[in-house]
Amino acid sequence: MARGWTTLAASAAAALVLAGCGSSNDNSSGSTATPTSTATTAASSGNGKALKIGVLTTCGGPFALFEAEAFSGAKYALVQDAGGKAAGTGPQDQVTGATIAERPVQLSFGCSDATPDKAVAEARRLVESVKVDVLLGPLSGDEGIAVANYAKTQPQVTFVNGTSGAQETTLSVHAPNFFRFGGDGAQWMAGLGSYAYNTLHWKKAAILGEDYSYPYTQAAGFLAEFCGLGGQVTKRVWAPLTTTDWSSYVAQLPRDVDGVLFLTGGTNTVNALKSYTQLGQQINGHALGGSSVLDPTAFTVGNQLAGLVGGSPVPLGGTGADWKNYVDGFSKVYKPDLAQSLFTVLYYDGMRAIIDGLNKVKGDVAGNQKTFRDALTNLNPTFPNGSVKLDANRNSVQPAYVVQVVDNGKLGFKVARTVPEVSQDFGGAFKPGAKPPGRDSPQCAKGPVPQWAQG
Repeated sequence: MARGWTTLAASAAAALVLAGCGSSNDNSSGSTATPTSTATTAASSGNGKALKIGVLTTCGGPFALFEAEAFSGAKYALVQDAGGKAAGTGPQDQVTGATIAERPVQLSFGCSDATPDKAVAEARRLVESVKVDVLLGPLSGDEGIAVANYAKTQPQVTFVNGTSGAQETTLSVHAPNFFRFGGDGAQWMAGLGSYAYNTLHWKKAAILGEDYSYPYTQAAGFLAEFCGLGGQVTKRVWAPLTTTDWSSYVAQLPRDVDGVLFLTGGTNTVNALKSYTQLGQQINGHALGGSSVLDPTAFTVGNQLAGLVGGSPVPLGGTGADWKNYVDGFSKVYKPDLAQSLFTVLYYDGMRAIIDGLNKVKGDVAGNQKTFRDALTNLNPTFPNGSVKLDANRNSVQPAYVVQVVDNGKLGFKVARTVPEVSQDFGGAFKPGAKPPGRDSPQCAKGPVPQWAQG
């Protein structure tokens, strides 16, 4: 992709121009995207110049499949709540005419590849070169830790997390200008460990996941329930994020367990589950999934995926009014299959929070954005996935869902259980200052379990 920067001179009729990272065809092929242009809006209206919002997600690497979901979710919030109009359904197609507090919106895209160095480089470009007022993102766990640390060096900009789910991003880093309205990966697993122990009657399990902070965090949430109730996790197998052939890692899984927890995402999920079934293993009743496994991109595994159960921050396949209204509205603007994804919903939630906060302060982002951040801190939004409030670390307290993949003529989802008001301390299991989840931590030990896992 070309590295030269170009500037688009917009006419007064163009209220919103989006900055692209390159063609969606390049990005969907797994290439590491480098932005080719930044856009400026000549038009101004209402009470001031354009509000600049950057959106950062993965357009390359193993999570390139989530590019369309993240960007579409963020853009749909501008369509629904800021008067924007979608100019196409591609990941980086434009939205026009969006305004917040009577100020036109200028949106710039940033593309990472799930590595912290690339994420910070893109965040730095958006903040220091494009000079965005607010940055929404990133997508992946190690990226979030790195961007939250970078946020500390940029007090004039507000950062709102996308879907990055590492626990330490908010529990340890404590960047005062970094907000997470979607929770961490452990919170998303609430109810799954007790489901394995009480419903599936697993007593021994193994874990297979990608070797970085987000799967470690998801494992910690599972262990807090499953091991606390008396279950044993006899082996944890971690594979590099860049793994393409998962057969050797699947072969390391012990055979004398009741089931396996898969903590993978994107193409890694597809490759890992296919390797698992090729060894003659059944998914239904014998495999559970982390939140990124429960994504429509995993449906390419085939009908044998039916029966897979996992933990999710969003009620995939839900029947509640807020969820159905979101799915129906999104599906009229963007590709319907993208609606049923945590990446779509949480990027939508993040942009919704940005819009609501900016409206409360009438678009004022002066003075190192203190009034805007105060507004974000005090938001108590009701999103499609439920009501959310922030804790002292600017991390959300929110519901979690146990979700099952079903086959009703075609693969889809249904909600098996809802766990309300899950906080980042996970019912007291995780303390500030404690060692972050890692390859072998926390230990699998019987003991007190969160209230929702009892009985």
